[in-house]
Amino acid sequence: MNVLTLHEKVWTSLLARRDQMPHALLLVGQKGLGKFELARHFAASLLCEVPQENGLACGKCLACNWYEQGNHPDFRLLQPDALSEETDVEDGKKKPSQQITIDQVRGLDEFLNVGTHRHGLRIIIVNPAEAMNRSTANSLLKTLEEPAPSTLFLLISNEPLRLLPTIRSRCQVVPVPVPQHAVAVKALVDDGLADAERWLALAGGSPGLALELSASGQGAWLEILIKRLGSGRNIDPLGLAGELEKVIKDSKGKLLLKAVIEAVQKWLVDLNLAKSGLPARYFLPQQATTTALADMIPGIRLIHFYRDLIKRRQEAEQPLNARLFLEGVFLDYRALFAN
Repeated sequence: MNVLTLHEKVWTSLLARRDQMPHALLLVGQKGLGKFELARHFAASLLCEVPQENGLACGKCLACNWYEQGNHPDFRLLQPDALSEETDVEDGKKKPSQQITIDQVRGLDEFLNVGTHRHGLRIIIVNPAEAMNRSTANSLLKTLEEPAPSTLFLLISNEPLRLLPTIRSRCQVVPVPVPQHAVAVKALVDDGLADAERWLALAGGSPGLALELSASGQGAWLEILIKRLGSGRNIDPLGLAGELEKVIKDSKGKLLLKAVIEAVQKWLVDLNLAKSGLPARYFLPQQATTTALADMIPGIRLIHFYRDLIKRRQEAEQPLNARLFLEGVFLDYRALFAN
């Protein structure tokens, strides 16, 4: 998928900063919009020795070759090990971290204290920035407060409000919007995605997330969840929790607990929309079901449960017993229908 076609205006705004480059840019927008790909294209363009007229890297010079091979001396990528893990987690082995560690940030010290190899910029991408805990964020903040010369940080965030306000204040914010619906659908169809409208709706308009959700194995657990949630008061909370726990374990790190909670949140959004007589936003084929269910639930219960899910979404990122956690969520969901 060509993210530059999806975000032509954003790309133009990034190129306009070349002559007066700040020390830090913060690309913000919902998950699956292609922010990381935009940042990588921009980093490649800045490191390239003979960029093209459209701003893209030439892909042929020595700097481009280094960058493509992942060993450019003036580039660093900070991201959780879970995002860079290329192989499945073997049974009995420690799961890769979901966080950017303080050691990764401290590892930048030597990189930042030597001159650039090609007498240009040194670039650090932080993806996603909210994957830093407070200690890691404070360590990075010290670097942002006293930036090294000829250095650009490209921070990427799906949830910028989770970042320290002091980090946000030291970055120029680059909003990455949801692309136009027709443009996003065409991009997905061109990528060979069947039922693009349905997956794009489920992804909240994010083409990248639509592709991720439709990938092998993703559709199966979603169908299980949708079917069970659609049964309303007849849902079996313990059985559903057991089914999803098994899917999470069998995925070997590809399906995270927070993704399940995010799907439940989207179901609640559609229930709230139905309660207000509005069309579904996420689960388009299930609109008749969510409308019927919403008529059975007092509006105040929907609001309270959605607020509770926001907290549980954050808790889902911590190590915990997935089955017990999900049992609690689905028991509370069944309670929405209590007389």
